[in-house]
Amino acid sequence: MHEPLLDLLRCPFCGGSFNLHPSARRSGPDGRIESGVIWCECCAFPIVAGIPVLRSDDTSRLAMQALEAGRQEDALFGLLGLEGARAEAFRALLGREEALTYRDAIGVLSPDPEGTYFIYRFSDPTFVMAESVLAALAQEPSAFPGRVLDLCGGSGHLTRVITRMRPTHTVVLADMFFWKLWLARTFTAPDAVPVCCDGNHPLPFAPETFPTVVLSDAFPYIWQKRLLAEEMLRQARGRGTIVMPHLHSSLGWNYSAGMTLTPQSYASLFAALQPRLFPDEALFQQVVEGAGLDLGRPVSPEALGNTNSFTLIASRQANLFRRYPPAAAGPVAGSLAINPLYRVSHDGSRSVLTLTFPTPQYEEEFGECRRYLPDALTLSGDFTAPVLPLTNDLDVDDLRRRRVLIDAPPRYC
Repeated sequence: MHEPLLDLLRCPFCGGSFNLHPSARRSGPDGRIESGVIWCECCAFPIVAGIPVLRSDDTSRLAMQALEAGRQEDALFGLLGLEGARAEAFRALLGREEALTYRDAIGVLSPDPEGTYFIYRFSDPTFVMAESVLAALAQEPSAFPGRVLDLCGGSGHLTRVITRMRPTHTVVLADMFFWKLWLARTFTAPDAVPVCCDGNHPLPFAPETFPTVVLSDAFPYIWQKRLLAEEMLRQARGRGTIVMPHLHSSLGWNYSAGMTLTPQSYASLFAALQPRLFPDEALFQQVVEGAGLDLGRPVSPEALGNTNSFTLIASRQANLFRRYPPAAAGPVAGSLAINPLYRVSHDGSRSVLTLTFPTPQYEEEFGECRRYLPDALTLSGDFTAPVLPLTNDLDVDDLRRRRVLIDAPPRYC
């Protein structure tokens, strides 16, 4: 983290500002803080791997003790939740340096269905829809006017989209799980500012720091919904905007539904900022058709009926709520790669791509991706190679739109 971030941070418990202990370790020509301790009137918190950890729990306290004793690796591994064989496996991965990939790291940090979900995140239906909503809003000059907070943003897939849309803005990625933030900082969203904090507590930011707050997928899993909603409004009050794609409704059925509310209850939490609701299926259908997004026709909570999920956008900026043409794909930020959902076989002058889901459970939950990902595809050239043969006869824009090709961060898979 850079020291100016301290001006934006506040203690989630006493609301006080922070001081940096003089023993902080810095790196690089810009003096970025890699590790250290910050303190306010009531608490002290560690900074590990450049990530301030604003949680008050045993893991954070042990990390701070390890830093004070000069045991940097113990602090890192403790926050990553690694010990025993997993710690040894991760230590070996770190020794590979530039050969280490996101997929390698998550195989140790999250060897479970959540890790699988993250690997294929760039093309799952909920991500495609959320990205499309943000890309549409970004076409409006008054949208995203300053700093952006990606709240409960996981390992930074959607954060990466935001940093590309507004490269001159500070984008803060907040999540309670340190290992997700480490992945984001290392691979997925290195240009974002990671902050480890718990969405069930007051947010550790000064008032009105973020005129735009994004929270995708995660709100139903928050127990203190009223508190978090008030904290989001504290950031985006006035002419700010809150964007919440994929809210699970208690009136519909969802995989891993969380602690859901009715559409009316969600809307009531954000009533101060005039929320509009849009059924996800309607938005997703527009994305699949490639016709742009119509955000000028919100529906009432009652009209949503038993829809499974919907998107909430809250803002007093009436000009945001209109029809948007399809957003241009934009330049490649990382490198084009074959979607990891495809098994690729090379035969002479062509490659055969076969859609292959990692588990039956993943296919059941995210099988709607077949609405844009073909089950099989044949392309001229060797697509098993690290550098793809992007010839003139290849419709790269179409393959990107359909997510056959993804704009992958360096060292992703």
